[in-house]
Amino acid sequence: MGISLFGIAERNLRRKYFRSIAIALSVAVVAGTLFSVTTVMESVELSLKRGTARLGADLMVVPAEYEQKARAALLAGEPTTFFMSGDLLRRVRNVKGVKTAAPQLFLQSASYACCDVAEARLIGFDPEVDFTIAPWVKQRLDRPLGPKEILIGREVTYDVGGVMTFYGQEFTIAGYLELTGMRFLDNSIFMPLDTARRMIRESASKAKQTLTVSEDQISTILVQIDPKYSPEQVAIYIEHDIDGVKAVVSEQVISSVRKQLFVLLRSILVVSVILWVMALLMIGVIFSMIVNERQREVGLLRAMGARRRAVFGLIMYEASTLSIIGGLIGIAIGGGSLYALRNVIRTSLNVPYLWPEADQFLVIIVLCLFLAFLTGVVAALYPAFRSSRMEPYAAIRKGE
Repeated sequence: MGISLFGIAERNLRRKYFRSIAIALSVAVVAGTLFSVTTVMESVELSLKRGTARLGADLMVVPAEYEQKARAALLAGEPTTFFMSGDLLRRVRNVKGVKTAAPQLFLQSASYACCDVAEARLIGFDPEVDFTIAPWVKQRLDRPLGPKEILIGREVTYDVGGVMTFYGQEFTIAGYLELTGMRFLDNSIFMPLDTARRMIRESASKAKQTLTVSEDQISTILVQIDPKYSPEQVAIYIEHDIDGVKAVVSEQVISSVRKQLFVLLRSILVVSVILWVMALLMIGVIFSMIVNERQREVGLLRAMGARRRAVFGLIMYEASTLSIIGGLIGIAIGGGSLYALRNVIRTSLNVPYLWPEADQFLVIIVLCLFLAFLTGVVAALYPAFRSSRMEPYAAIRKGE
């Protein structure tokens, strides 16, 4: 044949412009919804894995009355301070099943009069025993932090080598930690415990606001357990042996996030399935109407020598083209919205959120495009088959 069936399909798509847009947008809604849900789930899962790997603790021991605040600080990064006696560190280390334990001290920056950044979390860690921040310093910085040096989370908007002021004292930024998606780590400033204690002592003379924290106080104890014990067992031992503390199991905190997201995901998936079925029905009805409108065209094509599979391919080409275009539109809108609203999503869901890695992102895009393609193909399958079975003379007569 001298006539290009692909050319006919493209002219048909342009000729019925509004109808083509309607089909593409219906597929875009399905692809965009699926892309958004999958991306959010992958983002949270990646953030949890990377954040807990950086945290490196099986348990967090905190004052019992601050358990909920500690959980909120860990997941949502809400700035908060609480303190307990440093003597508890020795007692925790003596509990059965505890392999190692390291203290951390939480402080909060105040108004701009004394600090460059207000309401930032300052975390003091002990370089001698710490297993969360200290290993990063050893591997990446390759030297101990100086008495006036700090590390910053990846979302703190300062450059390495810059200077930050807290409570009247200047600190040089020696480096920043990798992005984890957990605001507890990404929005914090880290300094050796000795540096933090010196800042506390000198705040009375160098800052308008004095820090009132005792020399021996700490905020939390991070615990790594002996592999022979479970975190839940050791948590029970700690709470039994030491009054007034709560041992927060990291895995339980993560599981609570996953359960929370599962409930949300299940609801959204139900809506997504409904949207997909509606899109299938709508596209199927539209292409059935298209076949009825084009009976004379189909009959002429068949009379001119077009084979049945060519007529079948004509309808399927139109459906798959519109579906892929709709899929790309949906993915673009969904991805742009997620990126623009990533902070809103993290705050409203109260969960860690980290943009997926490039390879994960590519897999999600390919899967969503495949679903978009499949949507159009399945919906147009019967109308395309029906058009290919038309007899040329009868189709021409009915189309007149």
